[in-house]
Amino acid sequence: MLDYVAVTTAGAKFQNKKIKDYIAFANPEQGEFTVIGTKETLALKEAVFLNGLNAHALDFDDGTNSGIIHLGSPIFSLLLPLAQRYDVKIEDMLKAAVIGYETSYTMAVSIQPGHKALGYHATGTCGVLGAAIAASYMLDFSEEERYNAFAAACVSATGMLKVLDDGSELKPYNVAKAALLALTSIQLAKAGFKGHPDPLGGNRGYFRMMTGKEDIELKPVVLNGTYAIQKTYTKPYASCRYTHPSIEAVIELRNEYGLTAGDVESIHIKTYSLAVSGHDHVDILGSYSAKMSIPYSAAAGFLYGKAGLQEFSEAGVQDKVVLDLTKRVTVVPDEEISAAFPAVQAAVVELKTTDNRTLEKRVDFPKGEPENPLSDEEFKERYHGLMDYAGIGREAGSRIFDTVYRENVSVREILELFITERQEPADE
Repeated sequence: MLDYVAVTTAGAKFQNKKIKDYIAFANPEQGEFTVIGTKETLALKEAVFLNGLNAHALDFDDGTNSGIIHLGSPIFSLLLPLAQRYDVKIEDMLKAAVIGYETSYTMAVSIQPGHKALGYHATGTCGVLGAAIAASYMLDFSEEERYNAFAAACVSATGMLKVLDDGSELKPYNVAKAALLALTSIQLAKAGFKGHPDPLGGNRGYFRMMTGKEDIELKPVVLNGTYAIQKTYTKPYASCRYTHPSIEAVIELRNEYGLTAGDVESIHIKTYSLAVSGHDHVDILGSYSAKMSIPYSAAAGFLYGKAGLQEFSEAGVQDKVVLDLTKRVTVVPDEEISAAFPAVQAAVVELKTTDNRTLEKRVDFPKGEPENPLSDEEFKERYHGLMDYAGIGREAGSRIFDTVYRENVSVREILELFITERQEPADE
C-alpha cells in the first residue's frame, strides 16, 4: 500500500498539468473521495479513475514478471475510495487486496505469454478481475454477488499494448479504466445482474477472447507455495521492468571500472525476447517513450549511476549526452536467456570501450525482485524520494508512513492526511 500511495502521489505531480486540463474540460462532479496526490475530492467514479491514471503514470508501480502484469495499481485505485466511503479498517482493506492480487496474478499467469503476444495489456485485462474480486470481498458480498461481479468484470476486460508505441501517453489509461470497470462490475452484481455460469470457458468466453484458445489450464492459487503479493517486485528504477536488468548491469560496470560516456564505443545487450519487441527503440519521443526504451534506460543509468524520476523527466530525456549514448546501444534477444524467462529475468551487457576492451556483466535478478528485494531502509528512502518529488516533505511523509502501521486505523484517517499534508505542485 505504501508503494502504491507514494507512486500515485508522485504520478499526480508528474501529470499535474494534464490532470488540471482533464478536470477543466470534464468538469467532474465534486464529492468526498480523495484523488491521491491532489487537493481534489470528487465523486466516487472520478476518484477511482484518476487514482488509476496517476498510479501508472510513472510506470513505477509493483508487478510480477511471470504474470507480466502490474498488480497493485488497479486494485488499490478502487479499494481506497471504497474503503473511504464505507469506513473500512486498513487491515480489512489489505486482506481484500491480497485476495485481489491472487486473482489478477492467477488469471495473468494462466494466459501469458500468449496474451501479451496478441497485443493485450494484462494490467487492464486481468487487473479488472482482481480489483472486482478484491472489492467484493472487502464489502462482504455474498458468494453469488462475488461470482456475478467476476462475470461482469470478464465482460469488461480490455487493455491494449499499442499504448507503448511511438510516444503514446495512454498506458496509464489501461489502469484507470480497469479500476473504473471493476467498480461498475461490483455495482452491477450488487444490483442483481446475473453473469454467465461459465464466463471463462467456451468459444465466446474470456479465455478464448484473450488467447484465441479454449483449452487454457487455469493455474492453482498460491502457485508454487507463495501468494501473488509475495511474488511482486518493487521498482528502484523509474522505467519499464524489462529495462531493469540492463540498467543494473551498466551501473555495475560503470562503478567497477570508473567509466565515463567518453570511454564507451558501444553497448550491446542480450536479453529475453519479450523484453526486446517495443523496447529496443533509440528514437526517444518523450518521457513515456524513454521509460519503454532499454537503450535509453541503459544510457541514463550509465551516465548518472541511477535511473530515477529526474532521469526520465521531460527535461531529462532531452539531454543530448544521454541521447547520443542511447544511439550506441543495441538490444537483441538471446535464445538461452529467453528460455529461462520468467523464472530468471536476465540481461547480459557487453560494453566495448574506446581503448578496445570488452567488458561484460550479467544480471539475473535485478534489485527489487523477491529474490533480490529492497531492504526496509532502501524501501523507505524510495518512499520518501517519491513523496519529496510530489511536494510532501519528510516529516509529513513519515506521519503517513507511520499511520499505516498503527492498529485499528481506518482508511479515512490515512486519506485525510493526504489532503492536509499535500502541497500544490508546480506543473511538470
